[in-house]
Amino acid sequence: MSELREKLISLKDFMETKIIGQEDLVKKLLITLLADGHALVEGAPGLAKTKAIKTLASCVKAQYNRIQFTPDLLPSDITGSEIYVAATGNFEFRKGPIFANLVLADEINRAPAKVQSALLEAMAERQVSMGGKRYALPELFMVMATQNPIEHEGTYNLPEAQLDRFLMYVKINQPDAAAEKKILRLVRGEDGCANDGAEQAKTFAALEVADILAARKEVLQVHMSEAIEEYLVQLIMATRQPDKYDAKLAGFVQFGASPRATIALDKCAKINAWLNNRDFVTPEDIHAVVYDVLRHRIILTFEAQAEGVTTDDIIATLLRTVPLP
Repeated sequence: MSELREKLISLKDFMETKIIGQEDLVKKLLITLLADGHALVEGAPGLAKTKAIKTLASCVKAQYNRIQFTPDLLPSDITGSEIYVAATGNFEFRKGPIFANLVLADEINRAPAKVQSALLEAMAERQVSMGGKRYALPELFMVMATQNPIEHEGTYNLPEAQLDRFLMYVKINQPDAAAEKKILRLVRGEDGCANDGAEQAKTFAALEVADILAARKEVLQVHMSEAIEEYLVQLIMATRQPDKYDAKLAGFVQFGASPRATIALDKCAKINAWLNNRDFVTPEDIHAVVYDVLRHRIILTFEAQAEGVTTDDIIATLLRTVPLP
């Protein structure tokens, strides 16, 4: 096992002891970070979404900022704005909270479209344009946006085309009874650990930003055979014409996954294999990430929505019908 891989696996194991009952979220955040992407996380309040990314930032010595999205938020509240300085008689650009390594966009669907667009533009272009100048964002830059699935009053849904900018769309559930007990003991401090992310990092040999950048290069060396590659491509093709694989799906999919999904599935499957201490991709690696990569990239017809069919249902059917390599 390489030193970098050992560090990242140790980081995953450490975070799982602090983010109780959300092992899948921890792993998907690390995959997103190593794939140089962004994650949209959907879950009820109190499921440690904020704590997860804050702990991750502390464990990699990265700058962390949190943006609370509200209906009265302005684009400049995210990107920053030009301020007139009387002493010099000039305008100076004051950077906004988007200029950080890890950014939490809390309840992104609370803000109107123009604010969402400002964030998504920065995510896609990795820069902010202001006053005819361009300001580059850090090389290590990841956004974790959250949205609440149980309250829709006063929210603005993200357009499907903008959702495609997120590498992964992760849905998290409530912890089980055993995890709930562990959460109680952790909060009480019975394990001897503090609850603050910065304090937690003191018990972990924090990684440098350079370690993450180096790991990104190493995961590219993971091998994917031609047969596995063909299987991956056929899964994407199946989202565009699912009726060819299952007649029941006819008329359910309006638009299938874009080529961006193919690239994302390739990256995420390789990283999943790498984190499992393998240098080659198996179908199980694709299955481990396919829901998170595709669920926001398949647009359903009105007929499918009327019948209660979800994108996860479509993906599950295709996994059963697309032949394995």
